[in-house]
Amino acid sequence: MKVEKVWYKQYPSSISPDIEFPVKTMPEILQETVEKIPDHIAIKFYTKEIRYKELWSFSSMFAASLQQTGIQKGDRVAIMLPNCPQYIISYYGILKAGAIVTQVNPMYLEKELLYILNDSAAKTIVVYEPLYPRIKAIADKTVLEKIVVVSFEPEKSTLQDEDELFEQFIGNGIGRAILPVEIDPLEDVAVLQYTGGTTGVSKGAMLTHRNISVNAQQSHIFFENEHPFGVDRCLTVIPLFHVFGMTSCMNLSILNGATIILLPKFDLQEVLQTIKEEQPTTFPGVPTMYIALVNHPNAQDYGIDSIKTCNSGSAPIPVQTLHEFEKRTGAKILEGFGLSEAAPVTHCNPPFGERKPGSVGIGVPGTDYKIVDLSTGLEEMPAGELGELIIRGPQIMKGYWNMPEETENTIRNGWLYTGDIAKVDEDGYLYIVDRKKDMIIASGYNVYPRDIEELLYEHPAVQEAVVIGIPDEYRGETIKALIVKKADQTVTEQDIIDWSRERIAAYKVPKYLEFRTELPKTIVGKILRRALREENASDQPRS
Repeated sequence: MKVEKVWYKQYPSSISPDIEFPVKTMPEILQETVEKIPDHIAIKFYTKEIRYKELWSFSSMFAASLQQTGIQKGDRVAIMLPNCPQYIISYYGILKAGAIVTQVNPMYLEKELLYILNDSAAKTIVVYEPLYPRIKAIADKTVLEKIVVVSFEPEKSTLQDEDELFEQFIGNGIGRAILPVEIDPLEDVAVLQYTGGTTGVSKGAMLTHRNISVNAQQSHIFFENEHPFGVDRCLTVIPLFHVFGMTSCMNLSILNGATIILLPKFDLQEVLQTIKEEQPTTFPGVPTMYIALVNHPNAQDYGIDSIKTCNSGSAPIPVQTLHEFEKRTGAKILEGFGLSEAAPVTHCNPPFGERKPGSVGIGVPGTDYKIVDLSTGLEEMPAGELGELIIRGPQIMKGYWNMPEETENTIRNGWLYTGDIAKVDEDGYLYIVDRKKDMIIASGYNVYPRDIEELLYEHPAVQEAVVIGIPDEYRGETIKALIVKKADQTVTEQDIIDWSRERIAAYKVPKYLEFRTELPKTIVGKILRRALREENASDQPRS
């Protein structure tokens, strides 16, 4: 059935409803930018600057070096780095070599790393030196053949075995040509983007070369009048290992000839100082970042009015925060929506049309979407009625890595079933109302309750456990665990929180924990998570 794209009424005449995107890879897009502005600064990392022609050269050297070590088309190469130039060089080098980028969250601990590395069967990993011991501790339980270490003080590094520093590894590619690799952008996978699910098992979303390049093109067309080529300066604080950072900061900037201003983490004072010194024009982020800036008493003293556009994602932004930030900066905050399975951008409030606070906007060019009934997923719901959001477009993933059944359940007749409960208004603006999945979004991070619950069940004192998100004025949601202790066990709430902190990434650790004698259940014994969420909905922890 043909979907009527009512949201195109918001579009300027320059954007065609039947748009066709050139079939390109991101390395080809990088090459086009290099040919246009070779000496323009591509990356700014504190005092270090890398020009576009240098980025091309470094990524080519990295690709050649990968091939020298035996990496072939389709092999997986993992990146476990904070935001830094080596991330971008590695990412584009891997794609040039025809290999598949496996994104790894640097906050993961050994148990989480083992799953990702073994599921992807990554042969090589590029890792930040402080995280190197984690990889060495599990390397013999994986198929890793090569560990490349990024150090900000390489002269002080001490590596084991045949592991190499990034500088040494990339140097092996000097003067060597990249062996020809034939890429089919529509079929060949470029990125494995791991996401969670209600089962608690991480799934590798297979994003093809076409998926990631099209999503950059869709975003570019959507914001084209806001961002002239070769002018923008993109403040990149959201992590590049997150699909939002990958597209909205890195790939879009490279397509647009922008300068990517990298910061490895969100430190409010450092961000303000960077804004003052670098005068960025765009600042993709998550609501907690904007809240922090708005609440800083002297934010105007740092020249935050240089920022013209902010793309907000990962969690709903409070309307009051949106208005206050725009008042203080003069910038537009354009709230959007996306998901790993869509590379990720599918919706955004338009810079060229009406913005509706509380909405995540309209579909980006080439994207179809509709709301279907929750029971069968077949009947399209009228405007204003709730149902499940399904999406179709060239940015939708190929499927889940090694999970054909999950793929079949999620992609049906070309439509991606998102698991999000939503509605659209008569203009096609989308409103995310709830989630069929039980995902928690805390400070922009996706947290899957089952991951934490499975860990809690490993504790000798835990009989039953359930994890929910509770409202938090700053983080959006905060993690709370409700636990029934085993008989005769003595353990405190803090004991379990401390125990968890040693075993999972910090952002997954419950901030609040409550012991109960029993948990509410259905007649068949399933814990009523929704009832607990509703019961805790009035809680408003403050930081």
